[in-house]
Amino acid sequence: PEKTAKRRAKHLNVHQAGKSDCGVKSNIKSIPGVMTIRGCAYAGSKGVVWGPIKDMVHISHGPVGCGQYSWGSRRNYYVGTTGIDSFVTLQFTSDFQEKDIVFGGDKKLVKVIDEIQELFPLNNGITIQSECPIGLIGDDIEAVSRAKSKEYDGKTIVPVRCEGFRGVSQSLGHHIANDAVRDWIFDKLEPEGKPKFEPTPYDVAIIGDYNIGGDAWSSRILLEEMGLRVIAQWSGDGSLAELEATPKAKLNILHCYRSMNYISRHMEEKFGIP
Repeated sequence: PEKTAKRRAKHLNVHQAGKSDCGVKSNIKSIPGVMTIRGCAYAGSKGVVWGPIKDMVHISHGPVGCGQYSWGSRRNYYVGTTGIDSFVTLQFTSDFQEKDIVFGGDKKLVKVIDEIQELFPLNNGITIQSECPIGLIGDDIEAVSRAKSKEYDGKTIVPVRCEGFRGVSQSLGHHIANDAVRDWIFDKLEPEGKPKFEPTPYDVAIIGDYNIGGDAWSSRILLEEMGLRVIAQWSGDGSLAELEATPKAKLNILHCYRSMNYISRHMEEKFGIP
């Protein structure tokens, strides 16, 4: 289209001798809803922070496109049996249709959670990664999460308000995901803390490493050969139990600052973990 062609014309130019640059227009904000190379808030939450946690099922709540587009696109390696106790490379979506936009998707979300419990009983938790329409129509995913958690004996079900339009890059999605861990994992731990394990003075957590191509495994080997004990990886090859154990760490070792500085600062302030 003429309008798009005019805008795209700024993305390509020929470099001329003697000029400092070729005048290409770049580093501008993405337009929500338009396919770009840059991710949105949903991508930052589901694709980066939550998605690699292997023993939880992550629902792409909304139309099928977002889940399909973010499905298995990063090599977040993990140890486990896919479909039994690990779910990273599977896609779970509520597959919104036009009628769901009109009448709301809460009932559909309830059905999806029930089906997940029936088909994948060894999952240790569920997250609801909300796509743009969920925020636009005002579905109450928090209420559904609380109700289904109570129904399934206190199961961890985390609603994540990561609608893509909330941020024009995936960075806000990281922040939203970090806050969801704080509010729905840490704040719901028992006073004495879970899980039950004996802490040592050498407990550390690897924060902001997504085990892309297995890099977190390499870091873990080096740290353990130094005599440290890695009690959690966030979130490549990570688990819900490791998230819950992290407030017991003596040190958080931060790899990707951009995606995990929020929760690390929170742990420093609340739990005294440097």
